[in-house]
Amino acid sequence: MNKVIVAGAALAVAMTGTTFADTLKIGVATSQTGGLATYDGPVIEGLKLGVDEINAAGGIGGTLIIELVQKDVRSDAAQTAIAAQELVDEGAKVLILPCDADPALAAISVVSSAEVPAISTCASSPTLPMIGGDYMFANFPGDNVQATVSAQWAYDQGLETAYIVYSPDSQYTSMPLYFADVMQALGGEVIGKDTYTLGQQDFSAIATRIANMDPQPDVVMTSAYEPDFPSFIKALRAAGVTSQVIGSDGIDSPTTFAIGAAADQLVFTTAGHPTENSSMAAFDAKYEATYGKESQTVFNAIGYDLAKVIEAASLAAGPDADSKALRDAIANLENVQGATSLITYKGTNGMPVREVTLIGVTNGERKLIGQPSPNPAIIPAPRMQ
Repeated sequence: MNKVIVAGAALAVAMTGTTFADTLKIGVATSQTGGLATYDGPVIEGLKLGVDEINAAGGIGGTLIIELVQKDVRSDAAQTAIAAQELVDEGAKVLILPCDADPALAAISVVSSAEVPAISTCASSPTLPMIGGDYMFANFPGDNVQATVSAQWAYDQGLETAYIVYSPDSQYTSMPLYFADVMQALGGEVIGKDTYTLGQQDFSAIATRIANMDPQPDVVMTSAYEPDFPSFIKALRAAGVTSQVIGSDGIDSPTTFAIGAAADQLVFTTAGHPTENSSMAAFDAKYEATYGKESQTVFNAIGYDLAKVIEAASLAAGPDADSKALRDAIANLENVQGATSLITYKGTNGMPVREVTLIGVTNGERKLIGQPSPNPAIIPAPRMQ
């Protein structure tokens, strides 16, 4: 595994004369290759943008330079554990872990024994900190919260019967189970369910079952993501399913908007949208100026959020804080302004309180449906499949 120190951090050190004794070393054990690279890659772009911005201003508080040490875990759980241990051994005070609860949780023993706070780039399973313990944090709206928002929207549109499609292979792909809980709590009915295997290419049997229902369900909900989701929605529409399809944040990617007519009128939850004069609009402008291209996914902004959360925690804990003090500072953060929204950890178990956005797809373009606050009374408790 290669060790990479971000160029912007090294440049800031040279410009300010700061020595490496005045640095905050952050270990980045993420998937730059393999299936999860679709998500971790954009997150790290945004993280580096945020870190370079902080370092160009002299570092955190004008004195503490951030040093990123990056290792590619190749979308593998065992490699995540190995990389986490190596990074701790190299002096990392904070760890950043992959965008899925399962590989992130592979580092539990390292995180717990070293007492180093760890944040997943974009895992959204509310079981992540519950299983991972006091030092494990998420950086994305929880699956149960996202499902509450999308189910409430569906029910309010008069969509009262649902069919869910989920995979038991991952905590993330169980989001439809939360959706079902909320629909039933609201008075709706779940009239069918199916499971699939991660990496499954043929969804024709599931699509045919749904198409043959009379009547078809009002809504079909899944948290399938690439490469499964494109195959799934194409199979649905080819089979003649006309139901509203609701997805999750895992399809907030260029692929979804390039599928064509099959994705038209799709609705999904995500972590933000660049409304006029918003913090995310400002981030998108920075991103384009930095990388010479428009941001195509919210996961760029999520990476910038990570930089701002770590900066805020370090400011609260002080420049000489150890890992335990940084963990405590993260756990008590309130209203940190990120690229996507305000972010709060205080009073939670490691899942952030932050905005959930509903996006619709129309003619291959994003359309903001809303950014509603979920009703806390109907948010399902974290569940293991």
